[in-house]
Amino acid sequence: MLWSDPENEPPKELRDTQEMLRRLGVLVAVAMLLAMLVIGLG
Repeated sequence: MLWSDPENEPPKELRDTQEMLRRLGVLVAVAMLLAMLVIGLG
């Protein structure tokens, strides 16, 4: 990256989408963990 390059900030929609995907990934991970616990206990 060159010093003369402008700051390439991603557009707001892209950042919102990335944030949503990150939260979705965390939710899926927690749900899978809970499912494994239920299956293991059941």
